[in-house]
Amino acid sequence: MTYAIIKVAGKQYRVREGERLLVDRLPHDDGATFTPTVLLVGGDGAPVLDPGDAAVTARVLGPERGPKIRIGKYKKRTGYRRHTGFRASLTRIEIESIGGKPARAAKPKAAAKAEKEAPKAAPAPAPGLPEGYADLTVAAIREAAGGWSGAELAAALAYEQEHGKRKGAIAALESALAQQGGES
Repeated sequence: MTYAIIKVAGKQYRVREGERLLVDRLPHDDGATFTPTVLLVGGDGAPVLDPGDAAVTARVLGPERGPKIRIGKYKKRTGYRRHTGFRASLTRIEIESIGGKPARAAKPKAAAKAEKEAPKAAPAPAPGLPEGYADLTVAAIREAAGGWSGAELAAALAYEQEHGKRKGAIAALESALAQQGGES
């Protein structure tokens, strides 16, 4: 089950596991878990309109205040001016599980950042590719493709369609193959 529609404090929300959202103030303490009313569960085929056994578990992260709303009243030619403001009292919650299964363990922020910043390893060159093909730019491929053999062009085209997917390189390789086919 990938999503659920729940009812919290009289309002309905479409939620997924691990999602955080702001709801109206709840009477629960920080860190407390609770199970809101489940109205619908869906994601694996047709939605289940009667989720009798499906349960959603949510954890309270803490109270927050909403944005300040300024309200002004004014009546012309009478000097009547009134100003007031409003900030909603909200609670941030996190959906831990849908359907009774535990949520995926979240990666620590430092590990996720290191993984994101780490350079991706270039895929291993396929056999039959021209020397240093993975490092070539589209313009360099366009220039060099005329001197390559048919097998090298076919290997480069297969590599590009599988890994690079650079439209300019694919077009250059296809036109070089067509020219070689016309010369033969």
